[in-house]
Amino acid sequence: MQKFLKYFHLLVFIVTSLVLIAFQQKIAGFGLLALGLATLPLLPKDFQKNFLLIYFCLAVLGLTPIGTSTALPHALPMGIGLGLVVAIPLLVTRKIYKNKLINYPNLTQKVWKKSWTFYLLFAAFAGYLLLPLMLRSDSSYVHWALRPDTWHLTVAYFGLNFVGIWDELFFVITILAILRKHFPFYIANLAQAVLFTGFLYTLGFGGWCFIVIYIFALTQGLVFRQTKSLLYILAIHLTIDLVLHLTLVYLHFPHLFPYFIT
Repeated sequence: MQKFLKYFHLLVFIVTSLVLIAFQQKIAGFGLLALGLATLPLLPKDFQKNFLLIYFCLAVLGLTPIGTSTALPHALPMGIGLGLVVAIPLLVTRKIYKNKLINYPNLTQKVWKKSWTFYLLFAAFAGYLLLPLMLRSDSSYVHWALRPDTWHLTVAYFGLNFVGIWDELFFVITILAILRKHFPFYIANLAQAVLFTGFLYTLGFGGWCFIVIYIFALTQGLVFRQTKSLLYILAIHLTIDLVLHLTLVYLHFPHLFPYFIT
């Protein structure tokens, strides 16, 4: 019975990720969270307290304005929301639960394998080929309102990097870590990738982008499990974000960076 209830809560997490975060259906999404909270006391204390953190994160993200604007009236509340869902679980697990379930391993990596470099280059090349196709297919690139001047392009680039770093700290380091505590890795990774994809879908990656995003989210979880290096998954993500930024410049202003072939 308890195993069934655990997977029921995993299903609530997945469906809420789609309904509340991806599709922004607030009433239905918060209704699902209420259902999850109401049935949580039926499970062991360890599961309860960890899933309470997950439901807290989903609720905060459901209230957070998610978008690509770097204007302060939008960026500030979004930044606060994103900061809370990383900081609160970390503080609660360390100060209240007294464990290191969430940690930042190998943030100052000293050993860098050749295979890591090859994969990093592969990821950059795959992004170079895929990102223009993805963002042009349904005009998703227009969600990023760029201006052709140094200041605004720089701000946009650092905004991408902020979200990219947050993605890894939240989806892989926080959510995947909590889910792995209670479920087999592959199931936990499949589940975290749904939330990862749902967030980026709302952020601006429309059309068929969700397919590529989901695969990317899965591979980031797999790479982290294999390497146990936060620095490395950040390097992968920020490299792709650099390609993403150049892609957006290319799609908005082809004359500024006419070096893509797709």
